[in-house]
Amino acid sequence: MSFRDDAAHHRYEMEADGFTSFADYRDVGGVRVILHVETPHEARGRGHASRLMRDIVVEARASERKLRASCAFAVAYFRRHKDTADVQV
Repeated sequence: MSFRDDAAHHRYEMEADGFTSFADYRDVGGVRVILHVETPHEARGRGHASRLMRDIVVEARASERKLRASCAFAVAYFRRHKDTADVQV
């Protein structure tokens, strides 16, 4: 499994099991807004999107970045994971 921030394309990417999941983002006023999270149809149900969000949170903590969820998946992830409150705006 690999995780990276493709800053040129404003996208986090995570490769796992031969599939690439991604989260598009936009930086607004010092806050990284998660716009869209997607996992290929064939890889859904394996927890890839949740692992991607976990890695995004880890990266946000390491870089002292704040996050805001804009897409339904990211909103639901933050609601389910109360321990992410420190990186949310």
